[in-house]
Amino acid sequence: MTNLNTTPNPFGKHSFRDNAVDSAASQTYEFDIDGSVAASVENTATAKPKFGRRSFLTGFAGAALACMLAFGVQGAIIDPATAEATGSPSATQTVINTNDDATLAEAVAAKCLPSVVYVETYADAGGQLQGLGTGSGVVMTEDGYLITNNHVVDGGSAYKVTIAGNTYDAELVGTDPSSDVAVLKAKDASGLTPMEIGDSDNLTVGEWVMTLGAPFGLEQSVATGIVSATSRSQIMDASESMQSGGSGETTIYPNMIQTDAAINPGNSGGALVDDEGKLIGINTLITSYSGNYSGVGFAIPVNYAVNLAQQIIAGETPTHAQLGVSLSTVNDQAAASYGLAAESGAYVAAVSQGSGAEAAGLQEGDIITALDGESVEGASDLMLAVRGKNPGDTVQLTVNRSGQEQEISVTLGDDAASQKAAAEQKAQQEQQMPEQGQDFGWGYGDGNDYGYGWGYGDGYGQDGGNGYGYGDGYGNGLNLDDLFGQR
Repeated sequence: MTNLNTTPNPFGKHSFRDNAVDSAASQTYEFDIDGSVAASVENTATAKPKFGRRSFLTGFAGAALACMLAFGVQGAIIDPATAEATGSPSATQTVINTNDDATLAEAVAAKCLPSVVYVETYADAGGQLQGLGTGSGVVMTEDGYLITNNHVVDGGSAYKVTIAGNTYDAELVGTDPSSDVAVLKAKDASGLTPMEIGDSDNLTVGEWVMTLGAPFGLEQSVATGIVSATSRSQIMDASESMQSGGSGETTIYPNMIQTDAAINPGNSGGALVDDEGKLIGINTLITSYSGNYSGVGFAIPVNYAVNLAQQIIAGETPTHAQLGVSLSTVNDQAAASYGLAAESGAYVAAVSQGSGAEAAGLQEGDIITALDGESVEGASDLMLAVRGKNPGDTVQLTVNRSGQEQEISVTLGDDAASQKAAAEQKAQQEQQMPEQGQDFGWGYGDGNDYGYGWGYGDGYGQDGGNGYGYGDGYGNGLNLDDLFGQR
């Protein structure tokens, strides 16, 4: 389930992220078709666009005391000329040395704030620009490439960014909705300060961190805390995305960094940095009973985000690791009903031709119970584990085949072909039925068999989209009853 929450802003109004709900509080601006965004909102300094965030309930939360996992903020700075796809630091580095006159927090803030971006997203509302929401971002290159969250820019037709006190019109370079990553380009920008890239693969629980961004639209804000945990993973399914006002894309967050440094609405797309002022994550989500900061926030690891951003800048469609199978979740009840050899794991319903899974010898009916020694309790576990890898990586699967356990090494492929097929099918459906809602009624097309569905392992779709056609494939996949003919 998902939920939208109002966000009070410093100017005394309430707004909804990505929703035109509070029309009385919303601001509209004359839309100059031939001019810039800056010109369109000229002389409106006192009329800030509305902003906020979307939130959704965790799948395991109770109905009465639901703990909301809400969009927060995060950002990163990447220089593709000097940074490896794995997020290695750039050649130009600044060493932070603290003394009696500068605390660690002061020194890190001084280094990083020139690289933090305030993002304003606008929608074209019948010839006028209407403020849709605000968020944060991080400078990637001197000439204006910026990384942020997809949910910060989603639904926008025009963008403004403020960097080190200067405001620019910006254009959307590209997005990866399934990973919640987007890249903006500040027009006519030069001489910006890219943020130094750290390494999110070598974090220690308890180490000092700082978040930077624009919570509630308050630009250039910082907060400090520690790394509370690593390898926190979350799937936001298509139905939750629709309920939260998003595009209906399934979003997969593998191996997120948990922190108690404050992350609030408006921080989305901003930076999580270490004690050397190096970017280690993109602030994205919070877990909260109130929808605001409660001490539990999450950031996308920078190594993962940088790789995707660099693909977008290069004009490529971002790709993700793919195993090449269709899956369904096995539990003790299903095992008893169908006489399966394992009581938990991911049931292989089909193997795609030409995939790494086929080359490695995986077979229909196999039950995958572990990946690289880590237990796999169901299809979602396996999906998240694979998404955390890179195409071309080799993984070790523990497979139960007819009661016999064996180890199988699989070289992961990518999902470029299946993403293309999913996009084509989606476009065709929207063209044929532009006003019709999807199968489960959230008003976004008819659903398809490419990618993760909202069933959390209750079924499977055809291989594609997010890798395995996991879940219900947007509503059209099969579950174990279908597989075994016992509907």
